[in-house]
Amino acid sequence: MATNYRLISCSPGDVFDVLADGWLFPTWVVGASRMRNVDDEWPRPGSKLHHSFGTWPLLVNDETTMLEWDPPRHAALKPKGWPIGEAIVSLDVKPRGEGCVVRLTEKPVAGPATMVPSWLLDAMLHQRNVETLRRLAFVAEGRPGTL
Repeated sequence: MATNYRLISCSPGDVFDVLADGWLFPTWVVGASRMRNVDDEWPRPGSKLHHSFGTWPLLVNDETTMLEWDPPRHAALKPKGWPIGEAIVSLDVKPRGEGCVVRLTEKPVAGPATMVPSWLLDAMLHQRNVETLRRLAFVAEGRPGTL
């Protein structure tokens, strides 16, 4: 399971405002290239984001399901990225000084990615999620009303 941390200069609520806006998903998630639809109930558990990954003309349509939503502390999502597989991604946010710390964990749960040696998969996911958290910070810190 890959785990990443990032100190962000905004409140936990600001981070969860970004997570709650499903249309922002491709701005902070590495690999997501466009949104096709956001369920009206998003981010309620069981609701879905309908997105694509890749680049044109090789786009794959997929979805991400919200599993747990406890703002401004915790969210768990299940992205599908076939043909690679599915994962459980958790974001845990805690206040730290005038900002917050975000912990992102990702664990493959279905598909070919579960057969990759964990040390190799963790290294690849770690690098991707460094950029994911960097993007999340850019969006959350740049929202009106942030610290």
